[in-house]
Amino acid sequence: MNIPRRIVVGIDGSPESLAALEWAVNEAEYTCGEIDAVLAYDSGLAWIDVGSEYQAAIVEHSATRANQELRRTIGAISSEGHDRIKINPLVVEGVPARVLVEHARDAELLVVGTRGRGAFAPHLLGSVSQRCAELSPCPVVIVPSPRPEPSEGGES
Repeated sequence: MNIPRRIVVGIDGSPESLAALEWAVNEAEYTCGEIDAVLAYDSGLAWIDVGSEYQAAIVEHSATRANQELRRTIGAISSEGHDRIKINPLVVEGVPARVLVEHARDAELLVVGTRGRGAFAPHLLGSVSQRCAELSPCPVVIVPSPRPEPSEGGES
C-alpha cells in the first residue's frame, strides 16, 4: 500500500502563499502526494483578560475569518488537472512558524512563500519562512514571490 507524500503548506492569504500552494499542488500531482494547507492565526487575545466576556467572541471571529481566508486561497488555485489532489484545510491558532514546523514533523516537505502579511513584508525573506527554514524537521521549499503580469501596453 502506497502512503501518499504529505506536503505542508503555509497559507496567510497573501499572493506569496497562493504561489506556495500552487507550487505544492503541482508537486503533489507529480509525486502522488496530498497537501495540508495550514493557516495559523493570532486571535489578538494578549490584551484581553482570560475568561473575559469578550474572549469567546473574539476567538470565534478570528477563527471564522481564518477559515474564510483559507477557503478563499484554496479556491483561488487553478483547478485544471488538480482535482485529484487531496487538500486538507487546517486552521490553527498560534505563532505561524511554530505551527508550521509542528505540523511538518511527519511531512515529506514544508512549502512557504518568501514573505507574507507581516509588518516587514517588503523584506526579501519573511520571518516565518526564515524560521521554518531554520527549524523544520523536513526539507523546506521557499517559493519566490509571483512576478507581476506584463503590462498590455507593450512595455517591459
